Amino acid sequence: MNFIESFKMSVAMLAANKLQTSLTMLGIIIGNTSVIATIGLGQGSQKLANEQLKSLGPNILFVMPGNQKSRRTTFNVPKTLVLEDAQAIASQVSTIKAVAPEISQRQLISYRNQNTNVTLVGTNPEYSSVRDFPVATGRFINQIDLKRNQRVAVIGSEIAQNLSLLRYPIGEKIRINNISFEIVGVMEPKGSFFGINQDESIIIPLTTMANQIVGQTSPYGVALSVIHIEAKSTDTVRAAKFQIENLLRLRHKITTEDDFGVRTSKQMMSIVEVITSGLMIMLVGIASISLIVGGIGVMNIMLVSVTERTPEIGLRKALGATHGDILIQFLIEAIIIAISGGVIGIMLGVSILMLVGVIFPLSPVIASETIFLSLGISGGIGLGFGVIPAQRAAKLDPIVALRSF
Repeated sequence: MNFIESFKMSVAMLAANKLQTSLTMLGIIIGNTSVIATIGLGQGSQKLANEQLKSLGPNILFVMPGNQKSRRTTFNVPKTLVLEDAQAIASQVSTIKAVAPEISQRQLISYRNQNTNVTLVGTNPEYSSVRDFPVATGRFINQIDLKRNQRVAVIGSEIAQNLSLLRYPIGEKIRINNISFEIVGVMEPKGSFFGINQDESIIIPLTTMANQIVGQTSPYGVALSVIHIEAKSTDTVRAAKFQIENLLRLRHKITTEDDFGVRTSKQMMSIVEVITSGLMIMLVGIASISLIVGGIGVMNIMLVSVTERTPEIGLRKALGATHGDILIQFLIEAIIIAISGGVIGIMLGVSILMLVGVIFPLSPVIASETIFLSLGISGGIGLGFGVIPAQRAAKLDPIVALRSF
């Protein structure tokens, strides 16, 4: 019996037992779907995070309150950075171009009889340029707004839609913490940044935020959530980081561990890549377990099939089929089941990724090398887990097998 005849016979046997074949494929289908979807979503998330960080520019720095230990052990933002720190950086660090301190918190806002929860950001006029967040309509907050504690607001592009504001919302009044604010501008669409939808944010003057919304929450001054800093060029980023750290250590009288952290956009990108890569490896590992379970299912069903087909195997051996003929046929059946299940699983995984790309603002990556790798692993699982049933079938004594008729 040649290979083609063995292949045709294997296909005929699998087609004759459609339900059993389908159930055997199920574990392989689930495993491949999980692997394709997990890798595609992981790579898409990593790509999105990198694009968001690249959009900030290579010469952006972030000063965050608290050290790594304090940020890990509490959900509350440590209150170790104050407005005076940002002012000192702006006036004393020569390698920077602009400083944008920020106070942010979730707030319920209302317009007429409608309410929505937003991220309220108190900052200064430099925020728009440092964060590359331009105004689409109206204007951004200015120095006069800060000096006079003006109750003005610049809203994200999705706020108007969420609150059913008029087509031209400039001049409309919204209420924040039961205080009336006038809308003076609408930002251009920006998308999400570290899981926060910036298009659902409202920007108000930092002084108004500090004096009328949150108050002085630190004994040393107005506590900040983060300080955004733009260096003069990419060449001065390292020098700016060094000078900022030294200045803050002097101001905070630090002799041991820093109570703040300074990160460049490049460092943030590296951190995101490490985190997303680690998560993707973990998720792929979990999804791969499904493939192994599927392989075990193939082996179990094939062993049952050997028992059920014992008379057939005995008859074929009596008619001249060799040990190798029986072995090859059962191996071919296992590989066909695994590869067919792999193809169906890949198609389902790709369909899920395409659906996610349509529904969510994420572009999953459908890599050809991932598809071929998944298909190759499926074939390998069929071959590996099909060996034991195939050997058991091939080693059956024809006389003993014929007795089971």
